[in-house]
Amino acid sequence: MDAHSRGRADDIDPADQWVLNPNTGNYELRLDHSAGESSSPSRTATAEGTGRRGGSRAGSSREGSGRRGSGSREREETPDGRRHVPGQRSRRSSQGGRGAAEPPPAGRRKRKPQKSRKKKALLWTGGVMAFVVVAGSAGAYALYQKLNGNIDAIDVGDAGSKNVVTDGPMNILIIGTDKRTGKGNEGYGDKGSEGHADTTILFHVSEDRTNATAMSIPRDLMTEIPECETKNEDGTSTVIPGTPNQRFNTSLGQNGRNPGCTMQTVENITGVKPDHFMMVDFNAVKSLTAAVGGVKVCMAKPIDDPKSHLKLPQGESKVQGEQALALLRTRDSFGNRSDLDRIKVQQQFLGSMIREMKSSDTLTNPKKLYSLADAATKALTVDTAIGDAKKLMTLAEEIGKVNTKNISFLTMPVIDNPAEPKPVTVVVDPVKGEQLFAMMRSDTSLTEVKQKEKAAKGKQAALLKGPKAKAADVRVDVLNGGEIPGAAGSTVTWLQNEQGVLKSTNKANAPEKIKKTTLEYAPNQADQARALAEMMGLPATAMKQGTADAEGLEAMVLTLGADFKGAGQLITGPAKPPKDIEKASADKAVCAQ
Repeated sequence: MDAHSRGRADDIDPADQWVLNPNTGNYELRLDHSAGESSSPSRTATAEGTGRRGGSRAGSSREGSGRRGSGSREREETPDGRRHVPGQRSRRSSQGGRGAAEPPPAGRRKRKPQKSRKKKALLWTGGVMAFVVVAGSAGAYALYQKLNGNIDAIDVGDAGSKNVVTDGPMNILIIGTDKRTGKGNEGYGDKGSEGHADTTILFHVSEDRTNATAMSIPRDLMTEIPECETKNEDGTSTVIPGTPNQRFNTSLGQNGRNPGCTMQTVENITGVKPDHFMMVDFNAVKSLTAAVGGVKVCMAKPIDDPKSHLKLPQGESKVQGEQALALLRTRDSFGNRSDLDRIKVQQQFLGSMIREMKSSDTLTNPKKLYSLADAATKALTVDTAIGDAKKLMTLAEEIGKVNTKNISFLTMPVIDNPAEPKPVTVVVDPVKGEQLFAMMRSDTSLTEVKQKEKAAKGKQAALLKGPKAKAADVRVDVLNGGEIPGAAGSTVTWLQNEQGVLKSTNKANAPEKIKKTTLEYAPNQADQARALAEMMGLPATAMKQGTADAEGLEAMVLTLGADFKGAGQLITGPAKPPKDIEKASADKAVCAQ
């Protein structure tokens, strides 16, 4: 949608279009822009129900979330018994006067509007969540149309998911490209560059939406860039050959690669398939930080970097525009001047920006919210599956359920590249990397958020505790109930050749597909089951112990599910992240070293 097709949305003055009615808790559209006058029924129109957040959650496959139906106008009660109108509810029309604002009686204090639960939206994408807050709070169809026209989309084919949200865990690839477009950006790096995957974060949201892991991927990571297919404007496709031993940042922009190629590269490295991508460039940092009025940062020492022109005092200060971009791009001001230390600063900055988005100064300021949402959507490029405002809001609403304190920032575990005499690049840590990837694949939280559930699962977890049989004594039949052809055969080959489980047998395909891998065994095979579970990284929930003992040479039955990613890859990761991996929470401020 271009500017010519947005209708009257462009005629609305963003500075004063929405007024908070203290009696109803609704944002209402002021049609008379006269300053200093109280709203009256003849001058204020509430947003129609058809203009709220895009109505029902189109495209969502999640059900039973506890929300009321889209047509409900009932108010929800908070734990203290008070009521508020959630931001996504239908607004009453001003016809008839019920939805119009009325001046409060003289002497009465205005009620402080309560925050909607939907305003937990996070800014991990660099601003898209502000879009959600604006559209949801105002319920404005005109705003929806305008912001919808700002969004750019790229078809990544099978690299991502066709669904907006999924029933299980969700993985969003956030890409900050260093493409030099826009006024004032020509001086950064190579003029005319197609851009690289300069800052990349794999954002994993848990199935129960209680926690999320944001893993930064170093741009100087040496890896294989797999073959990928890109869609052309004329509808045809181009297959771009893969290249071994390349920097990760070349997975975007180089040789015609689009974000779908970066998504496939991430899946190739981690075994985690991204569902969607969201990409921003240099302009996003400058416009978003200016729109929010600056982001608080803290320096452990004064900064004066002549290369990036960054000057900051020791302690806390605010940055925006060019200064914010300089902070995110400088490599000479922190730690050992490496990209890994730069990543830490970027994570601290994003955490601070999330906190700024959730602050009352932002959430209760319609002008600031509009400016931020407008800047965010103009800077944002996404995959076509979430390429309009309604779908983007549905996704963001789902992710917004995660509490800020349960978002963990960390960096992919890496080591110096052993192939270089003087290492300037890095490679994935073969031990810690696979442990962390396995945790993400199995949806294991990096934060303690489910203490009650842990107690309830204690009995099941006990099945993994106890003596383990020798590999030579493990007897198991393997069936394939997953999506990978030949998985049972490849697993048996791996068990026999790599693990010494010679009494393993390929039983081909299971009668039906299953989501989760299971291991069925008899009580007198418990030691064999524990040994096999350790080899394959089976979670306690995979253990299905029978009631009768096995007789003679009866074998256990291992049925591989959709969670099986390949022979030798752990089904689930360890309960805790590997030692020495630094992680930070989005709700805590840290001074950059």
